[in-house]
Amino acid sequence: LILTTGFTFADALTEVAPQYPDQKFMIVDVNWIGQPNVIEYVYAEEQGSYLVGLAAALQAKEDGVANPKFGFIGGVPGATITKFEMGYIQGIKAIYPDAEIVDYYANDWGKPELAKAQAKNWYDNGVYAIFSAAGGTGNGTIAQAKEYRSQGKNVWAIGGCTEAGIWAIGVDSDQYAEGVYADGKSAVLTSMVKRVETSAILTLTAIENDTFKAGAVTLDMAADGVDYAKTNTELSAADMAQVDAAKADINAGKINVIPTYAEALKAGVVPANLGAKDD
Repeated sequence: LILTTGFTFADALTEVAPQYPDQKFMIVDVNWIGQPNVIEYVYAEEQGSYLVGLAAALQAKEDGVANPKFGFIGGVPGATITKFEMGYIQGIKAIYPDAEIVDYYANDWGKPELAKAQAKNWYDNGVYAIFSAAGGTGNGTIAQAKEYRSQGKNVWAIGGCTEAGIWAIGVDSDQYAEGVYADGKSAVLTSMVKRVETSAILTLTAIENDTFKAGAVTLDMAADGVDYAKTNTELSAADMAQVDAAKADINAGKINVIPTYAEALKAGVVPANLGAKDD
């Protein structure tokens, strides 16, 4: 098995796979190759993102923030990143129906300085938490949150009231370690975890059992495709219990997380004028 990770491999794999028909390939975040020796995995990112949005909102409520703002930073707009943003917003609005949401798309996967500058601007204007789904660009969000928290700037006065915040939310893997700024302290509250290892295990097992079948497979939360990270001890046990309950409800079909901007707008669960795109 040859594993390729991400859509940047799609063109190469489309060219190479037909040249080696006896070789089995796997790719993640792609579902359009359609070769008989390629299995393709996509994920229900909106479900995992709902959980981190819910966690951020619960943390804000626990901190006593009356009207928190939340930010989302994306890389290049498109259907996959839209799923992250839509889920995140729906999770937030489950706790704060009228929460103010701001978003920004860097149109680049590798410019952390763009996310850092935007994060600084938002944090300075009272944004409580920022979720970035932007590849390397998103590392700038964590860097800015880490910088401010290390300086003790995660509590400030707004309109005569004391507010808290300055959280970053990681993506794809548990980014807790990247946000560490003091012993036992990280600027990354939680992360939306995409379990690519599940895809690898399923494919290797299929090869071992001679049941490999090409085509596109969607891994949702029930299939252990997405989850959220619990590493940060500042995310309280009570909050995690509520997030876990929501996870169970998603798996049971009691909570439906809408993945597209058009559908979410129609349902009235996200604001208009976002930078998200469904294609």
